[in-house]
Amino acid sequence: MTKPSRRDLANAIRFLAIDAVEAAKSGHPGMPMGMADIAEVLWNDFLRHSPDNPGWPNRDRFVLSNGHGSMLQYALLHLSGYDVPIEELKRFRQLESKTPGHPENFMTPGVETTTGPLGQGFANAVGFALAEKLLAQRYNRPGFEVVDHRTWVFLGDGCLMEGISHEAASLAGTWGLGKLVAFWDDNGISIDGQVQGWFTDDTPARFEAYGWRVIRGVDGHDPDEVRTAIETALRHDDKPVLVCCRTTIGFGSPAKAGKESSHGAPLGKDEVEATRKALGWDHGPFEVPAAIAEAWRANARGAAREAEWNALFERYAAQFPQEAAELQRRLRGELPEGFSAAADAYIARLQSEGPVVASRKASQMAIEAFAPLLPELIGGSADLAHSNLTVWKGSQPVTSGSPDANYVNYGVREFGMTAIANALALHGGFIPYDATFLVFSDYARNAVRMSALMRAHAIHVYTHDSIGLGEDGPTHQPVEHLASLRYIPNNDVWRPCDAVESAVAWKAAIERRDGPSCLVFSRQNLQHQPRSEQQVRDIARGGYVLKDSKGAPEIILIATGSEVELATAAAEQLGDHVRVVSMPSTTVFDRQDAAYRESVLPSSVRRRVAVEAGVTGFWRQYVGLDGAVVGIDTFGASAPAGDLYRHFGITVDAVVAAAKAL
Repeated sequence: MTKPSRRDLANAIRFLAIDAVEAAKSGHPGMPMGMADIAEVLWNDFLRHSPDNPGWPNRDRFVLSNGHGSMLQYALLHLSGYDVPIEELKRFRQLESKTPGHPENFMTPGVETTTGPLGQGFANAVGFALAEKLLAQRYNRPGFEVVDHRTWVFLGDGCLMEGISHEAASLAGTWGLGKLVAFWDDNGISIDGQVQGWFTDDTPARFEAYGWRVIRGVDGHDPDEVRTAIETALRHDDKPVLVCCRTTIGFGSPAKAGKESSHGAPLGKDEVEATRKALGWDHGPFEVPAAIAEAWRANARGAAREAEWNALFERYAAQFPQEAAELQRRLRGELPEGFSAAADAYIARLQSEGPVVASRKASQMAIEAFAPLLPELIGGSADLAHSNLTVWKGSQPVTSGSPDANYVNYGVREFGMTAIANALALHGGFIPYDATFLVFSDYARNAVRMSALMRAHAIHVYTHDSIGLGEDGPTHQPVEHLASLRYIPNNDVWRPCDAVESAVAWKAAIERRDGPSCLVFSRQNLQHQPRSEQQVRDIARGGYVLKDSKGAPEIILIATGSEVELATAAAEQLGDHVRVVSMPSTTVFDRQDAAYRESVLPSSVRRRVAVEAGVTGFWRQYVGLDGAVVGIDTFGASAPAGDLYRHFGITVDAVVAAAKAL
């Protein structure tokens, strides 16, 4: 075979996608067929990556925001030489394959982030580009650009319709993320058909208004135009770039090109054969000729790039050993030596001192204690920094250009904030925390879910946790939110009752490696709780006996957060036969071994009362149908906090009455 043309190389992507979707009898062939030419130029001429080492720190990050077109990415990974063999493409969308219906970062080598919910991949790309910029500011030295990579993102009309795209694009322009390049697949089609009836934005003007450089009118099926556009994008590093590519969805299909019918369903046997003839692809299903396969393989190029960078890093480490060691530690995701001991010492001191503060203030105190030990800790808030109390003495805004920049003012963009924080975690080198009021976790909800799905080490801080915030009223008073967040798999939710539990929650969230944590804090002051050293250690187990009965308990009171002090006061009135269990994290408690859980909540004690200023149904799993729950199953109201607790019956007297009724 003669040297493959660019169209031959792009057609390899198209037909691997077509064949996989056909074999699975489901999927989205239209986008891979439409963006194949753009992907071929990017991956073969510009993308810096190492297929034999998908975790090479200085690799470019590629994000498929329009993740329904996942076979585009799987075809690229397979052809480039990643550990995605042809057998996995044949198993597209099948159980436990490396090629799930949408890209999943923990399933497929070379997939940086899980995409599918439209627009979030774009926001992740903004986070990746921010991570690169901040690491470069801190660690690069003249002649030693050890952090120097780009972020490339494909996105479609649907991504741009989503509100999160506005949030993320606005921030990317403000931050001047010049190593971010986005390719807009402007095919004019979405699931419902031609988009003119619902998407008439002047997208190029919109991005220019955000502070992006925009390259308009690129023929997405002309490799020379695509290459010229990318070269133009790389000439400057002061602004992110949007490349507007006109494409045809389902390119090459005689009957379905340019139509919504190619978007989300197999082409069908007859149309597949017609497309083969139309594009001159005289090869069977999943067959890629040797010459085309060899032209695609990037292992040797990647290894050479990686070796060159390794040599640069060795010279860097020789001249800047402290910086090199710190950067390597951060990229490995390891905490500094001695962090755990220092955190434990701080927690012990808090227990001794017994401060009476709001848990949001206790959170800030914990940040002040831990952040100086953790250069990887990067914070942020959705325009509520001085209410969430997420700033600390060493906070430096990312807009400062400082090598110590570690704080992100996200503005009122809860969804974009959370998706960007997820990407900071996935990129490596950072432990991000973001913050807003608990009630506004709704705005960020899907990104919180994605952080749990992706096992991203992100910390989501939520303050003003209940009706206890008072006069702002029911629009700002979370009721169902704690239960809702706890129901997300792999999402640890902490609601501490005092400064000590707050510090333990922060330590646990920082040390967790396999998923996110939600730290939920109060506006109002909370009483300090007396504890033994063993009880302090047991906080980290999610639930523990805070106040025990004399002899075997006859009734157990379970509480979290601000309601723990109600439970302890009720226990004083009820007598010596009452046990109080503080359960700051039900999710962590549920992971403990059966023996420990039985020691805290013995199954023989069926008289149980749970107390939390939130919906009551969640607690039935701990108190059973025979138990009682003191909580709130309506929206709140506008009044001082004390009046609200009395009005809704979340009081010491209510707990005592519920216990006596049992």
